[in-house]
Amino acid sequence: MRLKLLAAAALLTLAACGKSPSPPATEGVTDAMIAAAPEGEWLSYGRDYAEQRFSPLTQISDQNVGQLGLAWSADLDTARGQEATPLMHDGVLYITTAWSMVKAYDARTGALKWSYDPKVPRETLVRVCCDAVNRGAAIYGDKVYVAALDGRLIAIDQKSGKEVWSKVVVPNQVDYAITGAPRIAKGKVLIGSAGSEYRARGYLAAFDAQTGDELWRFQTVPGNPADGFENEAMEKAAKTWTGKWWEFGGGGTVWDSITYDPKTNLVYFGTGNAEPWNPKTADRAGDSLYTSSIVAVNADNGEYAWHYQETPEDRWDYDSNAQIMVADLMLDGKSTHVVMHAPKNGVFYVLDAKTGKFLTGTPFTKITWASSIDPVTGRPNINPEARYEQTGKMYLGSPGIYGAHTWHPMSFSPKTGLVYIPTNEAPFAYLADNAFEPGSIGMQLGLAPVLTPADKAARGAVRAMLSGALIAWDPVARKEVWRVPFEGPSNGGTLATAGNLVFQGTARGEFVAYSADKGAKLWSFPAQTGIIAAPMSYSLDGEQYVAILVGWGGLWDLFGSVAADKSGPTRNISRLLVFKLGAVGKLPVAPPMADRVLDPPPLTGKPNQVVRGEALYARYCGVCHGGEAISGGMVPDLRHSPTLNSGDAIKSIVIGGALKHNGMVSFKEAISGDDAEAVRHYLIKRANEDKALGEH
Repeated sequence: MRLKLLAAAALLTLAACGKSPSPPATEGVTDAMIAAAPEGEWLSYGRDYAEQRFSPLTQISDQNVGQLGLAWSADLDTARGQEATPLMHDGVLYITTAWSMVKAYDARTGALKWSYDPKVPRETLVRVCCDAVNRGAAIYGDKVYVAALDGRLIAIDQKSGKEVWSKVVVPNQVDYAITGAPRIAKGKVLIGSAGSEYRARGYLAAFDAQTGDELWRFQTVPGNPADGFENEAMEKAAKTWTGKWWEFGGGGTVWDSITYDPKTNLVYFGTGNAEPWNPKTADRAGDSLYTSSIVAVNADNGEYAWHYQETPEDRWDYDSNAQIMVADLMLDGKSTHVVMHAPKNGVFYVLDAKTGKFLTGTPFTKITWASSIDPVTGRPNINPEARYEQTGKMYLGSPGIYGAHTWHPMSFSPKTGLVYIPTNEAPFAYLADNAFEPGSIGMQLGLAPVLTPADKAARGAVRAMLSGALIAWDPVARKEVWRVPFEGPSNGGTLATAGNLVFQGTARGEFVAYSADKGAKLWSFPAQTGIIAAPMSYSLDGEQYVAILVGWGGLWDLFGSVAADKSGPTRNISRLLVFKLGAVGKLPVAPPMADRVLDPPPLTGKPNQVVRGEALYARYCGVCHGGEAISGGMVPDLRHSPTLNSGDAIKSIVIGGALKHNGMVSFKEAISGDDAEAVRHYLIKRANEDKALGEH
């Protein structure tokens, strides 16, 4: 029976790979153009296949960047986090915004050429861990490609903005979503999905750029052994799992990093955490391949080539989804073709690009989960206290779930030999909760007991532990060369240029240029809102431009009062900003910051209701509305909600779905009327506590 299942799986795999792909594009944007992008264009998420985010343009330099001014700006019609990198080809700037909308602008003047809205249902937000964001488009031939939040891959005509085709590419539209930018390789559109906190089984898939037909799919974790394995790689991976992992999906989603390397014809991609985070709740033990890893597959057919697991037995949410760079470095006196990676776990890795052999691994920030990295194998020595589900004790881990470096792109300058990493110092208190329910993010760890209490001293102590930095890292010498400290984490991605510059936006709303060799601050611009996206640069008619999307949002809102206090403005003003030398444009006057006073009703709930409400809030509400019921600014702060005065009102929203058009879907499948009332009493308690502290 098992042989029959294996044979059937093999036939299915061959059938998928046997589809004749359309020939690669020969007009418009081609593979050759992406591999060696024209100096003035930005044709892929990381500019070219190497994903180095390095612009060879020199007109704007460390000598004249002080003359940089706003050339034009465009307000966006969505007020969620903006994470995309613009693309530029043939005088047109293409962007994606939150809710997976796509816009095309005249790159010289900012005139809107067209706008496309995939009309993502707002209730999709319930299956997304970290905001309705989108990190960018791909352009190829005469089309623009966007992966929509609800799991569709869409091709759009570059000139008209009209939809050419649209395909649902996720296994289901309950557990999966897509936030990442597609990549192109040899006529194929490459995309994975998000969902490692739900019942998702990770994968990377390739689709025909002309038709949208699926050409191959590589699963990142094994399925149910009773069904047979798709390939030898899955059969080997299954030996590193225990329990019935397939009932949870397994995780390992490919939600961001995808890099094609023409030199090796391999696609490198990073994978997310194993599901669930707490291994004990699923009887999970072992390395759990291929989660929290870099995996390489053949670009033609998706066949496994190699893998390197950066975080074995991940229980800390140390996704390996930060972007993967390809470069040639002088190591031990010879030029070596490598991939470079700085994932959430806080270690900077250099691997042989062809074989995946571990070359070096060095912490670039404080780590407490491992005591050392084996210099030969690269395997970490995990600290016993970091296995919190085994000790039963709270573990203060560095990095925390936000990661030392997450999706915010880093950049590499071949001129300085340095990598510029937006780094977070954000420890997290891990505590096992063995009453885990699949799909409920908050209960993967017992968040309620580790939230900061309503005490000024306690909150001050937590805030004091958090910071951020821009780090210039030497991957050959394996050391930090310079750093720029920030008050808080979650600062934007970086751009390096041949003008000896590094550009980065900050959570505090400042867009800054530094000297690439020494880190000296040379120029800044007040953006009026927090910046998390990465900039890019292009040139037209002999003029160099720098462009960036601004708009606050993303995961950091989960940290509530700490997010607002440490890292940025509590407002989102979503815009595209474009700069050039000598420009004198100005932004409209920013609206005043809201300064509301807490005015909750008195607490009348019983103690057991409040305790129940706190647990429910941590499980279902905190990931969007903020820890301790304090919003980071992007979504409503429920301590101010008028529903605190009415049990019927909160039920109409939480159970009745009265605000589903805004993304607040009904939780009637998980929460009863009594549960909603318990959450209301918990929110009343929290509002009164903070009112007594004089906070708002």
